[in-house]
Amino acid sequence: MIRSLYTSISGLITLEKQQANINNNIANANTTGFKTDNLVTKSFDEVMIQNRDKVVGGRNVTQKLGTISLGAAIDTVSTSFTQGVLKNTDKKTDFAIEGRGFFVIQKGNEAVYTRDGNFKIGNDGYLINTSGDRVLGVNKNTGALEPIFIGDNEIVLDNDNNLFVGNTATHTLATADFEDYNALEKIGDNYYSAENPILNAAVNVTQGALESSNVNIANEMINMMTTMRNFETNQKMVQIIDETLGKAANEIGSVR
Repeated sequence: MIRSLYTSISGLITLEKQQANINNNIANANTTGFKTDNLVTKSFDEVMIQNRDKVVGGRNVTQKLGTISLGAAIDTVSTSFTQGVLKNTDKKTDFAIEGRGFFVIQKGNEAVYTRDGNFKIGNDGYLINTSGDRVLGVNKNTGALEPIFIGDNEIVLDNDNNLFVGNTATHTLATADFEDYNALEKIGDNYYSAENPILNAAVNVTQGALESSNVNIANEMINMMTTMRNFETNQKMVQIIDETLGKAANEIGSVR
C-alpha cells in the first residue's frame, strides 16, 4: 500500500515538472528564436511480485503474481530545433537565420550562442542584443573574433555574411553550427552553451528579419489540459490510498 503511495507521488512530481515546462513554452511563444522544450519521461524498473515459497507435494513452490511499477521520473529535456517563421522588420540591425546555425554573442568572458537576431547599436557604438551583450564578428583584416563596432554608420550584410559598415566590409558576422544539437544546453536569456562549435559555418542569414519562436500554442494548450487531468487523477489516487491507510491503522488494527 505504501509502495503504491510512492508511485502516485512520483507521478505528481513528474506531472508538476511537465506543467512548468509547458508554462515556460507558452510564456516564450513571442520570444524571438525561442525553441520549444519537451520533457521525456521514463518508468522506474518494474518489480516482480510473488508469494513466499511454500511446500506443495514435498517441494518448494513460488507463485508469481505479476509486476508492479515503481513510478515515473523525468529522463531528459529534448529541445525541438525546427525552423520558426521569418518575419520581415526592415530594420538594418535585425537578423534571422534560416536553417541550421547560431549567432555568436560575448557574455562576460565566454562565447555563447543564440537564434535571436534582435540586435541594436549600443551607446558605445557596438552591435549588441537586447540583453546588452555584444555581438561577435570576424575581423576582415586580422581574422580575430571580436565585438563589432558600428558607430553612427549604416550596416549592410551581403550573401556571404560580410558586414559592411559604411562602405567598408569590416567584419564577417560570426556564426556557429554543431554536429550534435543534443549537446547544446540552455543557460537562460535565450542562450545556448556547448563545446566544439563549428565557427563560420555555412549559415544562411537574412538582414531586416527576425525568426519567430517555434512554439505551437494549440499543441501546448492540449498538453496543458492533458497534464492537468492526469494530475487530478493522481491526486485522487493519493487521497484514496491515504484514506485506506488511515482505516487500516485506526480501524482494522485497533484492539477491541
